[in-house]
Amino acid sequence: MTMDDTMLRPLQSQDDYLQCVALQKATWGEDFGECVPPSILLATQKVGGVAAGAFDADGRLLGFVFGLSGLRDGRPAHWSDMLAVREDARGRGLGRRLKAYQRELLLEGGIDVAYWTYDPLEAGNAFININRLGALPIEYIPDMYGETTGSPLHTGLTTDRLVVEWKLADPRVEALLAGQTGVGPPGATEAPIVNGEPVPHAPCVRIEIPYDIQNVKNTSMETARSWRENAQRAFLYYIEAEYRVTGFQRDLDARRCFYVLERS
Repeated sequence: MTMDDTMLRPLQSQDDYLQCVALQKATWGEDFGECVPPSILLATQKVGGVAAGAFDADGRLLGFVFGLSGLRDGRPAHWSDMLAVREDARGRGLGRRLKAYQRELLLEGGIDVAYWTYDPLEAGNAFININRLGALPIEYIPDMYGETTGSPLHTGLTTDRLVVEWKLADPRVEALLAGQTGVGPPGATEAPIVNGEPVPHAPCVRIEIPYDIQNVKNTSMETARSWRENAQRAFLYYIEAEYRVTGFQRDLDARRCFYVLERS
């Protein structure tokens, strides 16, 4: 797959794998303890996993996507473990293109569902995952990776994560990848905001998160922890009450962001 002078393809050579390791460290820090080595990047591809990159005309790795394939609830599934884009290549849609390429490879291999995690307080990731890719959160896991990943991006807060499900053959997913704009549930803009106490009987609620959690952390770690605690409490309550995330709202002017949850 090519676009302009960028080629998307599986990682193939030792140099490809070493570039991928270097990009992991550039993204998550030199002390990142979860770095995937070349041997695993290679071995994963032998059993249906994906280790693919976006390369420029000179063979420089601009971004990569990595995941493992296996069984979940008795059916073939993929766990997308990592995606990163080099800092000087961001803003070009490479992350989205890498996910689309990953989807293409998985469908060709007979896998029609993928999962991954992200920090629920990262508004940019939420917007891309839900509104651009069509993946929907299905589970909230408090402190999933502990506090010792070694990445400066993870310091100061528990590593709470949302697990998203990406139904690769869903027409909605295909439409979003083709450029259709995601539309949230009708009436969601009027739904109550549940930053504090839950609203048990509302058919639709919104959970607010900060517009930029990294900026909040740099300004006040106490405030960042408060956001984490409120979001954790709200998500765990509503998921247990059989609500599901159906959308994500981002108000650029007001700099406010909300998950939309509806009762199943």
